[in-house]
Amino acid sequence: MSADELIEDLGRFVGESPSSYHAATATARRLVEAGFTQLGEHQDWPAEAGKYVVVRDGAVLAWIMPAGAAPNTPLRILGAHTDSPGFKLKPKSTVVKQGWLQAGMEVYGGPLLNSWLDRELRLAGRLVTRDGATHLAATGPVARIPQLAIHLDRQVNEGLTLGKQQHTTPILGLAATAAQAAQADVLSVIAESAGVEADEVDGYDVVVVDAQAPQRFGAADEFFASARLDNLSSVFAGMRALAEAKDDDGATVIPMLAAFDHEELGSASRSGAAGPFLEEVLGRIYEGLGATATQRAQGLSASWHLSSDAGHAVHPNYAERHDPANRPLPNAGPLLKINANQRYTTDAPGAAMWAQVCRAAGVPSQEFVSNNDIPCGSTIGPITATRLGIRTVDIGIALLSMHSAREMCGVEDIKHLHDAAAAFFTAALTV
Repeated sequence: MSADELIEDLGRFVGESPSSYHAATATARRLVEAGFTQLGEHQDWPAEAGKYVVVRDGAVLAWIMPAGAAPNTPLRILGAHTDSPGFKLKPKSTVVKQGWLQAGMEVYGGPLLNSWLDRELRLAGRLVTRDGATHLAATGPVARIPQLAIHLDRQVNEGLTLGKQQHTTPILGLAATAAQAAQADVLSVIAESAGVEADEVDGYDVVVVDAQAPQRFGAADEFFASARLDNLSSVFAGMRALAEAKDDDGATVIPMLAAFDHEELGSASRSGAAGPFLEEVLGRIYEGLGATATQRAQGLSASWHLSSDAGHAVHPNYAERHDPANRPLPNAGPLLKINANQRYTTDAPGAAMWAQVCRAAGVPSQEFVSNNDIPCGSTIGPITATRLGIRTVDIGIALLSMHSAREMCGVEDIKHLHDAAAAFFTAALTV
């Protein structure tokens, strides 16, 4: 698969995944099209070899059970997350102010607030109707957060300060007349996109999404701009690599994709990495293999978790914010993310494992470490390592504009990450 083909498909995947719920559904659908069987948590699961996928809210787990799997067979888990920072619709979401219809929003995670200004925006997420059914909803471009004109704030270029409550409320329409005000209802706009009536909706989880399509750019067309590269880039690479993996009877590992929700909030939810989802699924897998507690512990002790989440490329306009020696660039390979305080989990055996994977895949790699004067972010890696004791390594592609409404990466790095994920699932390792 060429870099050009993969980047085009990533653009389609981003378009299919305006919310974490869409991302989990799109991932499962694509895997089912590749021969996986979708399971429900309420069902009894088959114990025989096969390819399986299960969705919980905005999270999705998928794995390949080889025919030769034993009760202590280890796993190779590529972990990622489906959510991205931005804004989430509040209750009583219809706001009528100064003749405008606006949507009441709550900040979700840690977005770059100014990057959401003056963009056409969509609303997307899930609606639950009174009959208990869940409906995925996604509008077209219906909203915008307009910036104040410079004529009304002459000092704006000396420093823009946005109030999270006052200045980030998007407009959707006019409510200047009595008729317009009577019809003003944000939920109706979203419900219509799902083909349901607003008065049938008992609950919703809806986020704001940048409406601009992904785009290649650069002097040599070498860059890719898109919403939600953090972290749909990793979900996509892991999903494609798992879909293409062979159901090999001689396989000695169980390859798995684990894409969680709510990473941007700390992962503490039933569908987050700090929740029970992965542990419960692993328990059912090993139970199906007839494993004793000792055999399961043996399998997990030989397992690896590759926590794949985007990292930072060196910014040429803010070079002093980066480590002076480690300066990653796009298209130079995925990052091996390292932090002495275990914000990333990479250690010496993990670095050696990653080096073996990259050699097997024929891809370059580069290290990322933070400047000592700037706090380091974290990932699902330390959470999974703490919950399950699985050896974990933190990696991911290099981005600029991380947590912006529109991020950028290198085109070649998507292929690099895909190829490394494929090798991680299948390569023989000596660590």
